[in-house]
Amino acid sequence: MSSHPLVWVEIDRAALGHNLRLFRGLIGPGKKLLAVVKANAYGHGLLEMSRLALERGADWLGIHSLDEALALRADGLEDPVLILGAVALDDLAAAVEADARLTVYQPGTVDRLEAVCRRLKKKARVHIKVETGTNRQGVPEKQLLALARRIKTSPHLVLEGLSSHFANIEDTTDPSYPDFQLANYRRAVSLLEKRGIPVPVKHMSCTAATILFPKTRFDMARVGIGLYGLWPSKETYVSCLHLHLKPLRLKPVLSWKTKVVQVKAVAKGSFVGYGGTFRTTRPSRLAVLPVGYYDGFDRSLSNAGYVLIRGRRAPVRGRVAMDFIVVDTTDIPGVRLEDEATLLGRDGREAISAEQLASMAGTISYEILARINPLIPRKIV
Repeated sequence: MSSHPLVWVEIDRAALGHNLRLFRGLIGPGKKLLAVVKANAYGHGLLEMSRLALERGADWLGIHSLDEALALRADGLEDPVLILGAVALDDLAAAVEADARLTVYQPGTVDRLEAVCRRLKKKARVHIKVETGTNRQGVPEKQLLALARRIKTSPHLVLEGLSSHFANIEDTTDPSYPDFQLANYRRAVSLLEKRGIPVPVKHMSCTAATILFPKTRFDMARVGIGLYGLWPSKETYVSCLHLHLKPLRLKPVLSWKTKVVQVKAVAKGSFVGYGGTFRTTRPSRLAVLPVGYYDGFDRSLSNAGYVLIRGRRAPVRGRVAMDFIVVDTTDIPGVRLEDEATLLGRDGREAISAEQLASMAGTISYEILARINPLIPRKIV
């Protein structure tokens, strides 16, 4: 890896600590805080963010895949890791060897897992995911008791938790469907406990639920996007105000930067980039930046986005290419080779947020962050 990269991501250690303290204060004592670090920690860097989150008070880490679990263990992290996604049957042994907690909802997975544990002479801690209305991962309520009994009677498996996930808590100011799902989850918990199957770790809340509805926090809160200093959606913020709650003053953790690799003067009427989609209407000074859609700078920002150079906006001219974009610096005096350009973050009084980029690209902030190329170096500042 280059010691002087032309494109990099900065991770604000203090901002992360600030956000974690806010959520720790929100959930109160006696409850676990799981930092969701899947998708390369929402683009922030899996290993970097996992270590920082644990150092600053997170109890568990939530990931999507076995590969992420193995990367964390290879980096020396021994803290509780819960795989929220699926694991292939043939990879269950590796998950058990890595002491990763597993999310289960299929009898076939449980059968294979028990056989693996018997062979390895190890135990596996599992969390059943119950279907409450998202209709994605999850065991239907009618099949829950049988699956829980199957796990509970096995000497090789430990039923550690029961989880579920909200479908539209971030997309609406109407709490009726989240309330419906919460009622379904409570009924599932009650079903198990009445049959003598205790659930040590009950967890259902995402960032939005953790902020808006204390009754969803149970034994552990799973905090993802809020950890990184972003609100899940405008609707979540509006709901917070509607419920007369004091909004959390979250601080964005990530900045994304690059450097100018060429400055050139072009005449009026010059075409810029592939397809000639932009043509200058005056003599212009353009800056070439070594970042493109391969890096995660969305192609839909062609002729629409902007970056910050010397604290001022420089609009994208022409198409976003695989590895380059061109920006107009005609109105920014003194731009030179290797000047810093901010793709996401703050420069002086100006700032570009993930929400702004998402709005211009027609997507959500989660995707803007998660698609930042994992090969780009992450620097903790």
